[in-house]
Amino acid sequence: MRYRSIMCAGVAIAVASLSLAACKSSSSSGGSSGGSNSGGGSGKTLTLSTDLPLQGSSKDTSDSTNKIIQLYLDQIGHKAGNFKIEFKAYDDSTAAKGQWDEATCAQNAQKHVSTKDEIAVMGTYNSGCAKIQTPVLNQDPSGPMLMVSDANTNPGLTKKWNAGEPEKYQPTGKKNYARVISTDDFQGTAAAMYASEKLHVKNCYIINDNQTYGQGVAQAFASAAKKLGINVLGNDPWDGKQPNYSSLFTKIKATNPDCLYIGGIYDNNGGQLVKDKFNVLGDNTKVKMIGPDGFTGYPDLDKQNESQGMYVTFPGLSINQLIAAGGAGAKLVTAYKAKYGADPVGSYPLYGVAAVQVILAAVAKSDGTRASVTKAVFEGDGITIPVAESVLGKEIKIDPQTGDTTVRDFSVLQEKAHKQEFVQVQPV
Repeated sequence: MRYRSIMCAGVAIAVASLSLAACKSSSSSGGSSGGSNSGGGSGKTLTLSTDLPLQGSSKDTSDSTNKIIQLYLDQIGHKAGNFKIEFKAYDDSTAAKGQWDEATCAQNAQKHVSTKDEIAVMGTYNSGCAKIQTPVLNQDPSGPMLMVSDANTNPGLTKKWNAGEPEKYQPTGKKNYARVISTDDFQGTAAAMYASEKLHVKNCYIINDNQTYGQGVAQAFASAAKKLGINVLGNDPWDGKQPNYSSLFTKIKATNPDCLYIGGIYDNNGGQLVKDKFNVLGDNTKVKMIGPDGFTGYPDLDKQNESQGMYVTFPGLSINQLIAAGGAGAKLVTAYKAKYGADPVGSYPLYGVAAVQVILAAVAKSDGTRASVTKAVFEGDGITIPVAESVLGKEIKIDPQTGDTTVRDFSVLQEKAHKQEFVQVQPV
């Protein structure tokens, strides 16, 4: 993935190397009027933000996430302990790219740090964006500033993966990044297990979108597939700017695959990719097409005739499962549908609320400063959301040593009748 060099207050931020320095706010960030004990600063207002792509193919899911978070905050009276909570949404995409943008992610990171009373960030949606923002928030002079993601699945953000990870995202040596979703090392394994055990494929070709997330999940699938006896025929990148992929699939067809794994996001010209796969390799009864969560939550994909029969994995429980389970999540979705006339788009919006629940629990345990909120997650017994309160229908626990969730669920979905239907939970 390419990164750009961004300037902030005259300080060069070398995004390429992720040696990022936070620009110090001219006003006190996160507030300093709170007392030293939990709940200090009674009545003080803090801002919780989201950082999501609000343009392009991910727009519908991101809009649903912001709406359901706002609804949840309304229901709990915008309170966390003795603090009042305001909500602010950031857009990390551009109309020109139609998806998340490196420069915008870097600029947003500086805004988070410099915005008075902003206490924590729910996001990002894309792992590559998180890898840009996390080090900036980590070096916040009044922090580190907490980020909790609903959707980042790249393993390197929290564990050993590629060179220098995760240490280069924690330049201060302190942790400030957590997530409520599982990771691609497990998601790739889940997809490979399903492909082997249920679809009985023998020869699989892999393609990836050449971004952080896509490369990571493709790498994980390839490793697991080989161990399961699946012959991996190749792992090639696709360029999201190409007008068509006929030549790529013609090359793949010559290897005689019975499976195509697509590691990446639908935003990267996924519609054309799916169309050309269908035209060259045939439908999904001939060559099984499997994708990760980067292909979930896209109404345009659901509408495509060429996508029908495609399998996708989701590193959590689908929204239909959460609704069927009842509890806090189902009640929130019912209220959302009553207000907006439809269910949230995709399965990530409820995970956005789950991430907010973690943030609010940390705020309630804090003195209202960024450093204190972050410590609440990564020191002592950390944060646990009990089953009765959790919108995921099960206990949410963040491991203070890593920032990862202890919950590990994987759903297999399939495109049927122009929607993604739940098939099964895939144990890993």
